[in-house]
Amino acid sequence: MVCVPYLLLLLLPPLLRVSADTTEPCELDDDDFRCVCNFTDPKPDWSSAVQCMVAVEVEISGGGRSLEQFLKGADTNPKQYADTIKALRVRRLKLGAAQVPAQLLVAVLRALGYSRLKELTLEDLEVTGPMPPKPLEATGPAFTTLSLRNVSWATGGAWLGELQQWLKPGLRVLNIAQAHSLAFPCAGLSTFEALTTLDLSDNPSLGDTGLMAALCPNRFPALQYLALRNAGMETLSGVCAALAAARVQPQSLDLSHNSLRVTAPGATRCVWPSALRSLNLSFAGLEQVPKGLPPKLSVLDLSCNKLSREPRRDELPEVNDLTLDGNPFLDPGALQRQNDPMISGVVPACARSALTMGVSGALALLQGARGFA
Repeated sequence: MVCVPYLLLLLLPPLLRVSADTTEPCELDDDDFRCVCNFTDPKPDWSSAVQCMVAVEVEISGGGRSLEQFLKGADTNPKQYADTIKALRVRRLKLGAAQVPAQLLVAVLRALGYSRLKELTLEDLEVTGPMPPKPLEATGPAFTTLSLRNVSWATGGAWLGELQQWLKPGLRVLNIAQAHSLAFPCAGLSTFEALTTLDLSDNPSLGDTGLMAALCPNRFPALQYLALRNAGMETLSGVCAALAAARVQPQSLDLSHNSLRVTAPGATRCVWPSALRSLNLSFAGLEQVPKGLPPKLSVLDLSCNKLSREPRRDELPEVNDLTLDGNPFLDPGALQRQNDPMISGVVPACARSALTMGVSGALALLQGARGFA
């Protein structure tokens, strides 16, 4: 077990003496598939995490505490434990509820570079201190999906470029929610060559201007799916301009759960990405079909808006699959239920979607999971 203290760090922290009268903070299911640890005890028994070594999915919650105590092992070279790390079954790892020194986070990534990890989720973390100097080559994991929710960084908007330096190429899905900063210095951001899914949902302060800053030009050449649910988007023209400036060609764009305004008369007409085939404008508070839509789409979702009449053909693009469910002209009670989902015992589709909207990024996570399902 000599390799465990460095190998796990956050995943499986150093072995300590087991206390017989302490409740186990970690639980492993009967199939040895999922292991969940919640270290909320004032004196947590970190050694309980050893049982997670056999699990495929591992979730570690630090109980809101600082993990600075583990910095003493951060300088260890993980190469000496490479075979043991590679033997671990873990494919999905979630780390949350802790204050993590940046040096320690990088040490974990270096160790996981020898693992077969496919998905990493960081949630409710405060990353403290500066990131270590840029490595000569990326030594972290080659996972396909990276998800971050409510993660703050001492380095401000430079965090993504600094984190990217430690990851091997091949990231396909990137989810960033409740971010403290999405204004990335483009000069410090390398190209995400393989990234097909970018989900910036649940960032209500982002807005059209913030999107322009987040989408660095020519950094997302393979992007196919862009999600901006509940991201403070204001106008279709603003979103279109940001996409054009970034030179991205998504096939699917989700703008649901934004309060979209009508584009002002005389606004510069924007040319949408030619690859765009699917546009989701549900739950956007639309009282009429917005002008300036792409001329041709395979899928257009206008459900759960405030359309009081059926759109005319000349108001719509050429579209194969049009969804208008949940609008007042089809269901007179739809608007009232949108404002008060619990108005009746039967929860309609629009209310169900509104009630569960906080679980954003699920589609992107499922797409990333296909790589090892």
